[in-house]
Amino acid sequence: MAEGDTLVSVDYEIFGKVQGVFFCKYTQAEGKRLGLVGWVRNTDRGTVQGQLQGPISKVGHMQEWLPRRGSPKSHINRANFNNEKVILNLDYSDFQIVK
Repeated sequence: MAEGDTLVSVDYEIFGKVQGVFFCKYTQAEGKRLGLVGWVRNTDRGTVQGQLQGPISKVGHMQEWLPRRGSPKSHINRANFNNEKVILNLDYSDFQIVK
């Protein structure tokens, strides 16, 4: 397997005006466009959090997209990424919005 094909998993949390502006919908669409799997949800703290899984190059693209793009009406203050690790298999089959 080439290095760019190494599978990784990373957790994320996005802070700012990210609820009520279709942030989860846009995140899901971008994740699917990139061929990633995982999930996204709104939190009780007013943030959005989730997990990304897929090839390291595609996860890296999403890690650049999340703090800069989001949805058209969102305003992102910061993005935290943690628990990044190499995985052998994907834990999910799709990119879901969870409640």
